[in-house]
Amino acid sequence: MKVIRRICFLVLLLGAGSVGLGAWVRREVKIPDVLGYETVKCDFHIHTVFSDGAVWPYVRSDEAWREGLDAFAITDHIKNRKHEADLRLDKNRSYEIARPGAEALGLTIIRGGEIASGTAAGHFNAIFLKDVRALDTEEWRDAIKAAVEQGGFVSWNHPGWKKQSPDGIPVWYAEHTELYEKGWMHGIEVVNDDEYYPLAHKWALEKKLTMLGNSDVHYPANMLYEFGEGEHRTMTLVLAKDKSKESIKEALVNRRTVVYGKNMLIGEEKYLRAIFDESVDVINPEVTIRGKEEARIQMRNKSEVDFELVLKGAEEVLKDISAPEKITLYGEGTVQLSIKGKSEEVWGKKKMRLGYEVKNLLVRPGEGLRTEVIVDVNFVAVEKGESK
Repeated sequence: MKVIRRICFLVLLLGAGSVGLGAWVRREVKIPDVLGYETVKCDFHIHTVFSDGAVWPYVRSDEAWREGLDAFAITDHIKNRKHEADLRLDKNRSYEIARPGAEALGLTIIRGGEIASGTAAGHFNAIFLKDVRALDTEEWRDAIKAAVEQGGFVSWNHPGWKKQSPDGIPVWYAEHTELYEKGWMHGIEVVNDDEYYPLAHKWALEKKLTMLGNSDVHYPANMLYEFGEGEHRTMTLVLAKDKSKESIKEALVNRRTVVYGKNMLIGEEKYLRAIFDESVDVINPEVTIRGKEEARIQMRNKSEVDFELVLKGAEEVLKDISAPEKITLYGEGTVQLSIKGKSEEVWGKKKMRLGYEVKNLLVRPGEGLRTEVIVDVNFVAVEKGESK
């Protein structure tokens, strides 16, 4: 019996150790670096118990590290102090508590706060602050002014928030025009948590506002996402020179961002094209088709995003071959595409440009990135009476 008990105790110990080790594994977000920049994974909208969140600040550092983030900003509400009876709510305190753990883990942590206008204009984040206490003003415009005077980067949060817009459709109010014309609004959340706002996407392109995607997380992250099943929080991919605060801010000011929400990338065409082109390889770009026979093309996707392609604009090419109407290039996988000849009399080498739209890489609302699958095909004609 003693031996059995010892074995059971050892198994329990080993099991507990495995759980402990598993809790400290970082899941890398596999999106390539492009255009000479690092693709820095960021979440600029996070809450703790120092406003209306349910998590102690240093937990946010641990979560960010495990989930593959490189940088994050704690943006507790300036006015909403849900736990005021239990805590000394210094407005810089959540950042100060989280900072040592974040820096020990090699993460960049950014000081910030969330400003509630108390009007239909909604909420605004201010990050890269020196002192959050300066934003605790009676008038919300004064808070944004204080943020700008500190060199802060100000963005409009969740513009389609149900409490602000019950139908989920953002409205651009006079207050937004006022901030925009003063140069006091620099970015806009195109995705907040799991909500995508097409109008915000449109405004960002038209008004040259930086596109952001953030989690707005209040509760422990593992209560909200099934990380073991590949889920991830919404984040902003920042194309920066490095992971420092200075480089991240420079990239935000110059609008070098891509939003990563669920299995969707949203951003300017040049950045989405760079990510797609860097991620996808045609392994065998030269194939031979004999008559109406089939050839298989292998395509490798090095990113973690499942790229969803739909055939578009390949009419000229499709006179000679048939190609898949839809393709899913699974993340970190290789797929085979079947193309077939349409005639037994076509011969010679031809460069075939198959046009596709990548539906989940949004360059504009409702419009995916256009790309081409380029293959050199050696057509071999079939002689009459020749056996196939």
